[in-house]
Amino acid sequence: MVTQKQRRLWAFLAALACVMWGISGLFAKALFNISPEITPMWLSQIRMVTSGIVLIILAGIVGQKPFGTMKNKHDAWVIIAYGIFGLLPVQLFYFIVVQKANASIATILQFVGPFFVMGYLAITHKQVMRKLDVVAAICAFIGVVLLATHGNFNHFAITPDVLFWGLLSAVGVATNTLIPISVLKRVSSLVVTGWGLISAGICLMIVHPQMPKISSDPRVWFYTAAVIIIGTIIPFQLMTNSLRFIKASTASLLDAFEPFSATVGSVLVFGLVMMPMDWVGSILVVLSAMALNISPKKKDKNKIHQ
Repeated sequence: MVTQKQRRLWAFLAALACVMWGISGLFAKALFNISPEITPMWLSQIRMVTSGIVLIILAGIVGQKPFGTMKNKHDAWVIIAYGIFGLLPVQLFYFIVVQKANASIATILQFVGPFFVMGYLAITHKQVMRKLDVVAAICAFIGVVLLATHGNFNHFAITPDVLFWGLLSAVGVATNTLIPISVLKRVSSLVVTGWGLISAGICLMIVHPQMPKISSDPRVWFYTAAVIIIGTIIPFQLMTNSLRFIKASTASLLDAFEPFSATVGSVLVFGLVMMPMDWVGSILVVLSAMALNISPKKKDKNKIHQ
C-alpha cells in the first residue's frame, strides 16, 4: 500500500530528475564552449556507451539478467532499433542544438515530441484526436513560431538549422517512446535502456570512428562526468523508481521542470536574453505538451446516484 507520504517523496524525486536533465544540458553547453574539438558526436558517444555499461552492470547486480535478454532475437532487434532510432536522435540532435544555440531552446523544442506520437497514433491506429489535442497542437505550433522569430515574423531569431535539428530531436522523442513499448512489457527498463544506449553509442562509433584531440583542461572530464551522472544515470533511476509510487501522467506533468531549469540556468549562467515573446512561446509549448496528459475522469458505473 503506497502512502501519501511516499507519493509526495517520489513526486519530489521525479521532479528532481527532470531538473537534473535540464542542468545536464548546461554542463554540455559549458563543455562545448571549452574547445571546438569537443563535438556533440564525441559527447554522445562517450555518454551513451559509458551510461549504458553502468546501467547493464546495475541491472546485473539487482538480478535482472541483462545478457539473457539479448538471447531473444526479437527483443534484441527491438532494443537495437530503440537505441539507433530512438535514443540516438533524442541525444545527438539535442546536443547539436545545445552547441549551436543553448540548452533552453534544445529542451523546449524537444517538448514538441509528444505531438509526433499523437500524429503517428492518429494515422496508424486511427486514434481519434480530442478537441483538446487539436488546440494543444495549434498552441505548440504557435509557441515554436514565437521562439523562432521573437514574435517578429519578418526574420528568424534562431537559425533554420537549429530549428531543423531541434524538431528532429523531437521526432527522436517520439520514436524513443514508441519503439520499446512491446519489449518493456516483459523486460526491465533498466536492461532495455542500458542495451539501447550501448547500441546507439557503438553505431555512432562505427559511423564516426575518428576521436578528436581532447583538451587536457580538467573541466572537460568534470563536465563530461556531470553529463553522464547528472544527465543519465541518477535521473533515470529516480524517474524509473518513482513510477512505482506516482502515476505516469503525474510524471509527465513534472517534465515541465526540465525546460524550466534549462531556461533559468541559461539565463543565469550563460547570460541568455529571453525576449517577452520567447517566454510566451516557451510556456505555450510546455503547457501544450502537458495538456496531452489531461484525461477526463471516468464515472464510476457502480456509483449509486442519489
